[in-house]
Amino acid sequence: MEGSSFNAATILNTIIIASLGYLTVKCISGILKFLKFRRIFNAIPGEQSFNPLFGTLHKFPGPNEAGIEYDFKVMQDVAPKIVRVWAGPFLPVIILHHPDTVRHLLKSSEPKPRGQYVSGPYDMGVPWLGEGLLIANGARWARSRRLLTPAFHFDILKPYISINNQSSNVLLNKITEHSKTGKTFEVFNVISLCALDIILRCAFSYTSNCQTVGENHPYIQAVNNLTTLWSDRSLNPLLYTDFVYFRSPSGRKFLKACDYVHQVAEEIIESRRKVVNENGPTTQDNGKKKILDFLDILLTARDEDGNGLTSLEIRNEVDTFLFEGHDTTTSGMSWMLYHMAKHPEYQTRVQEEIDAILKGRESDNILWEDLPKLEYFSLCLKESMRNRTPVPFIERELTKDIVLDGYHVPKGTFVAVQLYNLCHNPHVWERPLDYYPERFLAEEVKAQDPFAYVPFSAGPRNCIGQNFAMHEMKVVLARILHRFTLRLDEDHVVKMKSMAVLRTETGIMMYATPRTPA
Repeated sequence: MEGSSFNAATILNTIIIASLGYLTVKCISGILKFLKFRRIFNAIPGEQSFNPLFGTLHKFPGPNEAGIEYDFKVMQDVAPKIVRVWAGPFLPVIILHHPDTVRHLLKSSEPKPRGQYVSGPYDMGVPWLGEGLLIANGARWARSRRLLTPAFHFDILKPYISINNQSSNVLLNKITEHSKTGKTFEVFNVISLCALDIILRCAFSYTSNCQTVGENHPYIQAVNNLTTLWSDRSLNPLLYTDFVYFRSPSGRKFLKACDYVHQVAEEIIESRRKVVNENGPTTQDNGKKKILDFLDILLTARDEDGNGLTSLEIRNEVDTFLFEGHDTTTSGMSWMLYHMAKHPEYQTRVQEEIDAILKGRESDNILWEDLPKLEYFSLCLKESMRNRTPVPFIERELTKDIVLDGYHVPKGTFVAVQLYNLCHNPHVWERPLDYYPERFLAEEVKAQDPFAYVPFSAGPRNCIGQNFAMHEMKVVLARILHRFTLRLDEDHVVKMKSMAVLRTETGIMMYATPRTPA
């Protein structure tokens, strides 16, 4: 018995010692592996001050004017092509802002980053946008892209010009009322409502009174809240886990806003579904085949196996295009008006061009055939989208090791293209902070790197709706500039706010004076 007890104790001690030895080896191996991991990324230029909770994010002032200036200074003085950031103690993010590094990522089919143990930047948007075209990866993304591409066919976009003009009429009447008072109006408010009206009518055949219900439509407010909360969470590693975030006040507010925008999307879908079921989808005959509108495609599309989109997939795409279809164009149009008001010499040249196009007409509607004639206007719009980039950044996740600017970046790394910095890189652009439309003259563009200016991204995952957006912006902006001369309120300071789209901290206040076209 004593020998048996001795043997059992010996075996138990041996097991314990072996287990402790194994754990020690694994711990040492893990530490060494992590130190090697740290050395790989710390070899890339970036902030050296490290916080055990926030990584290097504690040095970032925030998604505001100060944060934009901080990033610019790092790019200018430390890292002209590539920079490393630690988002917390364990998550490195590589940021690219030069054509030499950006092209490698955008020409590839690398997916949007998704976290394994904590939420990645795009995971944070899933409760709102689901696995829609913006966030989805792999076969799901490819299927959605293939099914939705016909919705942006040339023959679909052409009739939308009429809707752009109709929605612009409501906007022009609102600006006229502001001009009669001699007081300022806030640009983002009125433009966002017009952009929402346009996307609802064009893509979803849904007529609303969103432009006339007041300055703060609840859907616009909900989207603004969602993008702000999303941005704030992405900068706080303590909230990267869903378990923690959705039990916090911010997380509960995020889910409440998601519930509201989902209700709006479902109302739009159900309204259109009834019409399609009763009358069939709306079609346009281009002489070869019938082409459906965006929501009709979602409701009726079938893949090679004859399977349609589920109700959740349809709602995900509606939520995605409601957001992307109005928020990005709102940013683009609002900042263009800001630049026109700030630079009266350019505003005058644009107005003279529009006057010449519309001369002799009874209506000041912009027609399809007018769009290519807006030549100087287009230079100004391109420069505005460079100077105030509507979408400040996009992100991907590497599926294989890559060398960027001589630095080894391993598979699985989150890599961001900071479009705002790319468009302001002093190592790429002359006078990067100036508003100078002539830099987009044909002879100047020939000398530019094609990846220096990519406001709609580039490569396989470029923006599917970029032509829709450009047509909308040209019509709405040309109508405004034909009717009014704009002037900034010099007592109001305009400060940028960089989130999912580039907005302002306190809006853009300006005066509108009715003009008599030449």
